[in-house]
Amino acid sequence: MQLTGAQIVVECLKEQGVDTVFGYPGGTILNIYDELYKHSNEIRHILTSHEQGAAHAADGYARATGKVGVCMATSGPGATNLVTGIATAYMDSIPVVAITCNVGVAALGKDSFQEVDIKGITMPITKHNYIVKDVNQLADTIRKSFVIAKSGRPGPVHIDITKDVTEKKAEYIYEEPKESEIFSGEIDEAALDKAVELIFHAKKPFVFVGGGVIRSDASEELKKFVGKIHAPVADSLMGKGAFDGNDRAYTGMIGMHGTKTSNLGVMESDLLIAVGVRFSDRVVGNAKTFAQNAKIIHIDIDAAEINKNIKVDCSIVGDAKAVLRKLNARLEQLDHTDWLNHIYEMKRWYPLTYNKNMLTGPAVVEAIYRATGGDAIICTEVGQNQMWAAQFFKYDRPRKLISSGGLGTMGFGLGAAIGAKCGCPDKLVFNIAGDGCFRMNLNELATASRYNIPVIEVVLNNHVLGMVRQWQTLFYGQRYSNTVLNDNVDFVKVAEGLGAAGMRITKLDELDDAIKKAVEMKTPVVLDCIIDCDDKVWPMVAPGASISEVFAGEDLQ
Repeated sequence: MQLTGAQIVVECLKEQGVDTVFGYPGGTILNIYDELYKHSNEIRHILTSHEQGAAHAADGYARATGKVGVCMATSGPGATNLVTGIATAYMDSIPVVAITCNVGVAALGKDSFQEVDIKGITMPITKHNYIVKDVNQLADTIRKSFVIAKSGRPGPVHIDITKDVTEKKAEYIYEEPKESEIFSGEIDEAALDKAVELIFHAKKPFVFVGGGVIRSDASEELKKFVGKIHAPVADSLMGKGAFDGNDRAYTGMIGMHGTKTSNLGVMESDLLIAVGVRFSDRVVGNAKTFAQNAKIIHIDIDAAEINKNIKVDCSIVGDAKAVLRKLNARLEQLDHTDWLNHIYEMKRWYPLTYNKNMLTGPAVVEAIYRATGGDAIICTEVGQNQMWAAQFFKYDRPRKLISSGGLGTMGFGLGAAIGAKCGCPDKLVFNIAGDGCFRMNLNELATASRYNIPVIEVVLNNHVLGMVRQWQTLFYGQRYSNTVLNDNVDFVKVAEGLGAAGMRITKLDELDDAIKKAVEMKTPVVLDCIIDCDDKVWPMVAPGASISEVFAGEDLQ
């Protein structure tokens, strides 16, 4: 049947099983919004307060559900406002399809009103991007975009559609969505054999897992693998929940704010097995000294990650689930009791600690864990709030921590929390924020209150840019250049002004009751938690130092 381009867009979204779209309308995309209006009983549209919030919400939806997130914006500034959110998804391998509209074909390249080369802008931060100038190519482009977004190593795809394409008609025939390809290549049998040999001869193996395990839904295979090789496990920020954080073999996060047990354990190991990681600088510290006593096996779906940051002894390119299944089939049960007992001893020597006599970031995170029994989705902003959420909440399953890892996007969390709650309405969703991050996108509280999306925004309010201040204290002679936020902004009044509830917490004994009340209210809530401006995230590794040089506050004293 003959349909307009705008109708084809909506029909293709329905084909792909899209139930929620986050966006903001404007002139060039009006035809699509008119069709969304007619199909509002099939596709829910969430009007965010800013296009960046729409991109982050689509990202949070994707991370929480495992499905493709969808966001929309108009041309020019509407499209450019999506860019930070698209880049955030790209850095963390999140499947998002971003749809924008541009001026008509005849007006392209003429500096027309609200015209920008958004395809050129997004090319470096997408898996693929398109500009559609022919209505006959529209349906296939949308279908291919969804396959690309979720295939292999996932990532964002951007589709720009000229306005005249949304008006013109073409033949549309319904198609069943195509299955995404998990991995298109053959897994190297010789590499598998070499990995098994290295594992068999290791005395001190250590497993390091990242977001790739979550993307490939490989947690069960990972658990079996860890049990077979009888080894301790550390994770990256993106890998939280891939391995049960309550398991005795779990040592915590590795890297700049990793636990001493993870950092020192990896440095003592004689074999590091890295699964679905990219060895970012915040993980490895000084690359020349990283795991220098160990041989390294790297399992990753993206061949471009092999030997990019860390030279390895054995690499297996493939989907983590498929690779771990093949390794599990080849492996005998191993026994590393002495090595694990040493790791357990290190965990006793080096626990994560904080001052339990006052209101602190870790105290707030642990109170959320108590109140929810760990059954909640935790979104974060970036900085101290993010690290405390990673350290002090125990993630026993994938998709429970939603955080901007690679790009480190301040202002990400609230939009992401809205997206996560839309995707998982039966889950409690918290966003743990610093006051600096909260200021960046607090306008999305209006979105949450407009649709009564009951996210709980927890602001760790120290009236400073906490992580930057921590660096200024330790490395910049306590010169606090433009990091003090000690002004007259009242977050409780801001919350109420934007249609949400607000509570201020200044004492430790107020914390549990306030969280309990926020959960029971079933409405958007802001908890303004006043903490000390000089609370720090411990342990820490100085920039560029070896992860073996990890230190905590007591070490400085």
